[in-house]
Amino acid sequence: MAGEERNFLDIRQSACGLAWHHRLDQRQENIALAMAQTHGVPDIVARILAGRGVTLDAAARFLDPTIRELLPDPSSLTDMDRAAARLAEAVKRREPVAIFGDYDVDGAASAALLKRYFNHFGMVAEIYIPDRIFEGYGPNPQAMKDLVARGASLIVTVDCGTNSEAAIEAANAAGAEVVVLDHHQVAGALPPAVAIVNPNREDDLSGQGHLCAAGVVFLALVRTARVLREGGHDAGPDLLSLLDLVALATVCDVVPLVGVNRAFVAKGLQAMRRMGNAGLAALARVARIGEPLSTFHLGFILGPRINAGGRIGDAALGSRLLSTDDPVEAQKIAETLERLNAERQAMEQAMLAEARAETDAELAAGGGPAVILTASDGWHPGIVGLIAARLKEHARRPAFAVSFNPNGVGTGSGRSIPGFDLGRMVREAVARGLLVKGGGHAMAAGITVERARLGELRAFFEEWAADEVNRLRGEEVLEIDAALSAEGATFDLVDLIDSAGPYGSGHAQPVLALPRHTLVDVRQVGANHIRADLRSPSGGRLQAMAFRAVETGLGDFLFANRGGAVHVVGNLSSNWWNGSRSVQFRIADAAPA
Repeated sequence: MAGEERNFLDIRQSACGLAWHHRLDQRQENIALAMAQTHGVPDIVARILAGRGVTLDAAARFLDPTIRELLPDPSSLTDMDRAAARLAEAVKRREPVAIFGDYDVDGAASAALLKRYFNHFGMVAEIYIPDRIFEGYGPNPQAMKDLVARGASLIVTVDCGTNSEAAIEAANAAGAEVVVLDHHQVAGALPPAVAIVNPNREDDLSGQGHLCAAGVVFLALVRTARVLREGGHDAGPDLLSLLDLVALATVCDVVPLVGVNRAFVAKGLQAMRRMGNAGLAALARVARIGEPLSTFHLGFILGPRINAGGRIGDAALGSRLLSTDDPVEAQKIAETLERLNAERQAMEQAMLAEARAETDAELAAGGGPAVILTASDGWHPGIVGLIAARLKEHARRPAFAVSFNPNGVGTGSGRSIPGFDLGRMVREAVARGLLVKGGGHAMAAGITVERARLGELRAFFEEWAADEVNRLRGEEVLEIDAALSAEGATFDLVDLIDSAGPYGSGHAQPVLALPRHTLVDVRQVGANHIRADLRSPSGGRLQAMAFRAVETGLGDFLFANRGGAVHVVGNLSSNWWNGSRSVQFRIADAAPA
């Protein structure tokens, strides 16, 4: 399927400014047909798998990912045997251990995973999470010295530490050894730790660079348990019961759901639904989740609440929630995180309105810059990453949001579009002296900039990015898996689609089209959502939602076409309300019929 044949419903520019294409080419259509005939896979499931590169031979295993089949040999990771030997030695000696984690969900889950393992042996294991604003990312020398002063003879850094040479030297000088369990890109020489387990080290040939930090920690515990067992010691708790934490981190850190990550999430969701973790159970209660947990709940409901502590409150709240077995403490922390999340949402809404107004003014003036760079004195530095993400979605181009302090130094965060390496651009800006510091990876970056250099930085971003960003935006399309009508949107279809999950980064939720459906009713719900009632040409009805669509191109299109026939595309899911289940369509885009 090439050229014009790839076009879906002949849509070249939708409400969101996108062309619509068939996801499957002719080769993938043939693979889908073969899956259906050879394995008895339902047609829609076969199309979903084939459209995401799953081969005929791999289909059966893909639909039932297991830890046993997909878990890599932990020893294939560089330094893993050395790390596991040191962790096992700490267990045997019952050493006091400190766990230094990052302030996001992956850091909190990784720290809680390690603490729960050590708690099994009755060990003292202190978790330390740095303050995002006052300490910044990763270990710092003073914090490491303080941990040693409080008795730690071993410090394990999780979701950080690979690029923390000075801090690890300080820990060594104070008398402690350090093991690093991380997944971030390496920026320079490796620090002097006992072991640095990071599948993204240049000398790591394991092929496991898609793991989040919690995945790395899980592999380290698998290997540690094996070392202890071989030495005739207690190997520790059932690690499979801790997969709820690994699943949470894997989804929230938006790492690709490939290889063992699929098994982590699939089996972790099963563990999570048993509500064995007191903290997760309490958080689900205060968030009023009344249905089986899914990747949606992890990424959009539980994750943001855990992150709220690191953004605007106590950064250690998340790890304390995930590591406690006390239901009273869990409930108290969960209620605090719920309150902080509400405060974060209010701050974000006010900041976003200001940032959107500035951005829209730029976009109206001849198409706007290739990279959005917006800044303010009054913004909370813990929320700028969320603002950058929203601006990126709104403007369909890389975006940065910066918060300046009274001294004229700005803390900023950036988010990119697929295909544009934001981290590389930021590293070049540092090399040219335009930034105090900065770093990141292809899709996200952090920067520190002086107010006086902001104009130069804007000019550099434009010079560096304009050609590539404009090309990528011109090539952007929405790939659609299949078409259906309102009558076909049944519970059976929802369940079939779910059977090909879990969905997330690297395994996208299926995008389905509803051709020529009438917008019977369109109305705003809540602060910025839109509810629509759809009717097919033959009279079938379906409830639909367009989330965060008010004052967007999609929202304006839906309101303007109330009562008219349109094509809509989006995702099919279950909607639970007061214990009852209904089918809901989540609108992602629309176009004139």
